[in-house]
This record gives sequence, C-alpha cells and structure tokens, in this order.
Amino acid sequence: MPDDPRNLEPADRSRVNVDDPGEVKQRCREYGCTEQQLRAAVAAVGASAAKVSQYLKRKSTPPKGKTQRFK
Repeated sequence: MPDDPRNLEPADRSRVNVDDPGEVKQRCREYGCTEQQLRAAVAAVGASAAKVSQYLKRKSTPPKGKTQRFK
C-alpha cells in the first residue's frame, strides 16, 4: 500500500501482499473471500494477483451437483 492513507489501492496491483493489513482487507473485498482463504491462496499459488484470483474462483465454484466447501 502506498504511504498516502487516502489511497487504498495496493502499490503493485499485480502482487498480493499479505503482510499489509490494509491490502489484505481490500483484496478480501475484491475477491469476496476471508483473510484465511486469501492467505491459503497465496500459500498455494504464490503472490501473483492473477493466480490468486483464478485459485479463489476455482475454489468457490463447486462442480455440478456438489456443495461448496472451504477448508
């Protein structure tokens, strides 16, 4: 996140920084996930925002006839 507290956008939109609490909140709103789900996604696929987004979409879309479950 930049030094200006009014600017809530991450400094580098292509990377997810889970060490910045403000960015974690913003990314959770953006991706529609919890902090734990965001951290698990970053641990699974790395800090690339595109890969994290794909991972979370894949995890939140259950196969036909199946219910959604996050662990």
